[in-house]
Amino acid sequence: MFAADEECGVMAQNRSTAVMQRRAEPHDSLDDFPTPPWATRALCEWLKARGEDLEQFTCREPAANRGHMVAPLREYFASVEASDVHDYGAGFPVRDYLFGPQERVHYTITNPPFRLAEQFIDAAAKSSEFGFAMLVRSAFLESVGRFQRLFSKNPPSHILQFTERVVIHKGCLAPEGSTATAYAWLVWLGDRDDCDTTFEWIAPCRKQLERAGDYPSGDDCQDHTADAIGLIESGRAAQTPAGSRRSLVVERKGL
Repeated sequence: MFAADEECGVMAQNRSTAVMQRRAEPHDSLDDFPTPPWATRALCEWLKARGEDLEQFTCREPAANRGHMVAPLREYFASVEASDVHDYGAGFPVRDYLFGPQERVHYTITNPPFRLAEQFIDAAAKSSEFGFAMLVRSAFLESVGRFQRLFSKNPPSHILQFTERVVIHKGCLAPEGSTATAYAWLVWLGDRDDCDTTFEWIAPCRKQLERAGDYPSGDDCQDHTADAIGLIESGRAAQTPAGSRRSLVVERKGL
């Protein structure tokens, strides 16, 4: 369990269909922003480079959407429990992650709804045995209020900043597009021996980690549910190329 530690207090508008730096959604929005699979593989490769034997562990993805994060997670973990508060047609259980207690798993990894990210972090801290990770906008690290509520009490053990832009479209997964938004993985690991946060860069790896079946067929990216289900069912079929297991981290700096 990742209980908070009180002693840790320490341009022109881009009109692309991708997410802009200021991602504002209505309060009742489903926050439908599918994650490119390569961004999930980047985290898993980082964990493997640390010596984590992911094939022995369980993982939970509580904001599974259409399964574009679930599929790469199932390439690495022994089993992945997936659910979402909304039925996107991928066959996952409809479940509110923030309602009621959660059974414990080894890891929790997700791209949480932005307005509920702090609550997702709290829920993952209570139900993840070895660690958890959240994909967030880099701007999530800002805010005095968030520092007081979260980071001063339970800071992540690692911040993994993408050097490449992770292009995330609303309601659609596609390789094309640009974005003004920067993303990072915030990681909490249970084996930390202090309250320091380590900042690391994820070196360029998109070309290395993308797979031919990652993206739905069709130019309009509308009929993607069947493609996501097929990708999930293929599971471990996509293997990491030889020689690609080197660390993706090029530099680190203690905060």
